[in-house]
Amino acid sequence: MRINLPTWLTLFRVALLPVMVLVFYLPFRGHNITAAIVFVLAAFTDWLDGYLARRLNQTSAFGAFLDPVADKLMVAVTLFLLVESHRGGWPGILMAVTAAVIVGREISISALREWMAEIGMRATVKVAFVGKLKTVMQMIALVVLIVQHEKEAEALRLYHIGEGLLVIAGGLTIWSGMHYLRAAWPMLRGDPPKQPGAGRRNEA
Repeated sequence: MRINLPTWLTLFRVALLPVMVLVFYLPFRGHNITAAIVFVLAAFTDWLDGYLARRLNQTSAFGAFLDPVADKLMVAVTLFLLVESHRGGWPGILMAVTAAVIVGREISISALREWMAEIGMRATVKVAFVGKLKTVMQMIALVVLIVQHEKEAEALRLYHIGEGLLVIAGGLTIWSGMHYLRAAWPMLRGDPPKQPGAGRRNEA
């Protein structure tokens, strides 16, 4: 199997995860900033591999499988790091609940998409605008929280901004999850799939 450039970028994103974890815990000055830079680099490759795949027309079944897996690994690992570093008290509880909602939604929607693909209706649960907005909000929140995960850095007062953005992202996560579930509900209920184009509505 020949691996193309977009897939190499996706593999690079996966390889950055243990680097981010290591830097996150290493006791050197500015390790939180460095961990945030690694996360931003990984997030950038997420956009870049998709752009190059479309621009160069370099798509593959392996790349299509690996890309969403890499995205979910990146978010889940980062959330686990943040939950572990903010244990105790209401902030820790809020972080844990929000992380559980986000990770739980990702697992559920991935399973839903896999099932819809098996019955030939994957396009029914395609990414909606609210899902893209959730992703942007989530990435910004995670960067801020990585930078501010140390108590010494809380004087910058960005931690609570990141915490608020992550809670908003958690709310958008539930909203987008309901959007996908509503789109797939007729098939989950056992209704026969509609023919392509049937019942299509014009969008403004």
